[in-house]
Amino acid sequence: GIDGQVSGIASLFLALFPGQTALHRKPANQQNTMAGSSTKQLPANLEYIQYEHRLEGQYLPAIRALISKDLSEPYSIYVYRYFLCQWSHLCFMALDPEDSSLIGVIVCKLEVHSSHSPPTRRGYIAMLAVASHFRGRGVATALVKKAIDAMANRNADEIVLETEETNTAAMKLYEGLGFIRSKKLHRYYLNGNSAYRLILLLKAVDPDQTSLYDERQVT
Repeated sequence: GIDGQVSGIASLFLALFPGQTALHRKPANQQNTMAGSSTKQLPANLEYIQYEHRLEGQYLPAIRALISKDLSEPYSIYVYRYFLCQWSHLCFMALDPEDSSLIGVIVCKLEVHSSHSPPTRRGYIAMLAVASHFRGRGVATALVKKAIDAMANRNADEIVLETEETNTAAMKLYEGLGFIRSKKLHRYYLNGNSAYRLILLLKAVDPDQTSLYDERQVT
């Protein structure tokens, strides 16, 4: 699993809510890592469901609590609602089938990226978190795959995200799913750490540039 992916929206937070203070990540030595986390037996028949607005009262507090474990202070609820109200169809949760408790969550968005010519439909993985005792069990991979499929089904051209350069678990997961490093972002996070921007190209122009073909290779 992955911890700390949520900090990829730090710059977006400032743009959306300039009156509030952007949030710092915990120092790396305070974060739970996939290798260092204690594990529990993964529930059989883990449920993966799409977030819906009617579930806000039941699951938004749990989503905030899970993601906030990797932040020095919690994001405003408005950050979560910015994504969940507009792109609930791109948010997926992993639930324990016995008590419907939240084990993992991924939050994404999909917009037209007008700086490209022609404009592209760009997906963005904003938040990904898995409970520390269930990390390293394939939950994060399953959530990312569901998000990729959902964005691809909505005609996304590419999917991007940022992750800290020292987060080797995240890099391994995403690169295993076909993401490539497109840019290093020096001192990207408010704690001074640098990041890599990763991109998954879902479509590419064919050699004669007359059509698009799907080049996704996600298993």
